[in-house]
Amino acid sequence: MLACVSAAPSACSPGFAPAPQPGPGAVRRGVRLAVDVGSVRVGVARSDPDGVLASPLEVIRHGRADLDRLAELTSGHEALEVIVGLPTTLAGRQGQAAVTARAVATSLAERIAPVPVRLFDERFTTTTAHAVLRQGGKNSKARRQSVDAAAAAVLLQAALDSERATGNPPGELVPSGGRKTT
Repeated sequence: MLACVSAAPSACSPGFAPAPQPGPGAVRRGVRLAVDVGSVRVGVARSDPDGVLASPLEVIRHGRADLDRLAELTSGHEALEVIVGLPTTLAGRQGQAAVTARAVATSLAERIAPVPVRLFDERFTTTTAHAVLRQGGKNSKARRQSVDAAAAAVLLQAALDSERATGNPPGELVPSGGRKTT
């Protein structure tokens, strides 16, 4: 309590938390969503408002209504940004799955603007998600039902950890005009 005597009055108020300083260790405050685009299903994960922990949210059937549902989730959770997984090979190359992910990210960016959409490397997310679910006792059928959302959570956690390590927003920004920037 002695510290409050010499501190600014707001610093002594219950619930006071100083704003994070820019740079490594800082994470912007706000809920983030992550999207793992598959050929059949789209996994979605959500972070807590402090950007500490990612959790699986839901699995959406890939198709015409997937962008509508993603836009609803973005609005409903008041997301700061949406991270879309960019599948690359171990050599860093991008195949057809990456082309699909970029197309989904671009369409989503146009739909949910001004909320930013970012592409983030998703290597090993599905493999990691399968391993975690298997260790948790999920059988193969149960894993199929939830692996996409779990992979999105692995992706989102990696993006949050990247921001914490660098102090910069993770990945590649996808402008709503469809132009690629970083």
